[in-house]
Amino acid sequence: MVKRALFLAAVWLYALSAPTAPGATPVSADVAAAWRRFSDQPAAPPAIPVPFESCFEDAAAAQGLPVALLVAVARGESNFDPDAVSSANARGLMQIQWPETGRHLGFRQVAELHQPCRNVDAGARYLKELLGRYGGDLHLALAAYNYGPGRIRAGSDLPAGAAWYSGYIYRHLQYVLGAGGGESPARDWVGDRQMDLVVFRAPYRAEAFVETLQQRMPGIRLDWFRQDVARFRVVLLYASRAEREAGIRRLTAAGFIMTEAKANG
Repeated sequence: MVKRALFLAAVWLYALSAPTAPGATPVSADVAAAWRRFSDQPAAPPAIPVPFESCFEDAAAAQGLPVALLVAVARGESNFDPDAVSSANARGLMQIQWPETGRHLGFRQVAELHQPCRNVDAGARYLKELLGRYGGDLHLALAAYNYGPGRIRAGSDLPAGAAWYSGYIYRHLQYVLGAGGGESPARDWVGDRQMDLVVFRAPYRAEAFVETLQQRMPGIRLDWFRQDVARFRVVLLYASRAEREAGIRRLTAAGFIMTEAKANG
């Protein structure tokens, strides 16, 4: 058991420093341009090893996709949890929706979606299919991966949530490639653990909270993930007990009350 931060007035103040719309997450046109630049460049590998690395490498090779792209999708979708299940019944590392998308991709039983390599392979095949549908446009393909291809049309404005999702995955891609802002990954993900801090209902609140704390506490490692609809969790990252305890001390000094909770990993 480890400690967990309560949602106190200090959190509220940090989160309320955010604008009423995402700031660091780019708008749709910017994200589309960023994905085009990524597509036009030689594929770079992930900056550090990742869980289930061979699954990603095999699926990427089979579909002719960058490994880093698949890793970014999995990090954003499930945070590398092969047992993840969303409220929409999306399953596994790449969050394949059951039963419609899963059956479309050849699965007969829902349990098969929790096999890591099969799930990553399915996500890669689905993304490749969507890229073909949208002429190689990663922005549109990712929007459709999240919203469904029936709701995404080339030449039409994207739903706000679909455009946001594309930017969200691009943020994870920057982390995967070691090019993101804030605290860049300095250790293998396989060795990193997470401690839940708070959950926000809006992504820009979680984003602002992380950015504000990292500015005020240089060196502390925080991140945020979409957990489900209107649930965005902020976590403390640590690779050792000493790093965890140091983070807890700094958070406590900033005004957080820590209660007992179970760590992830």
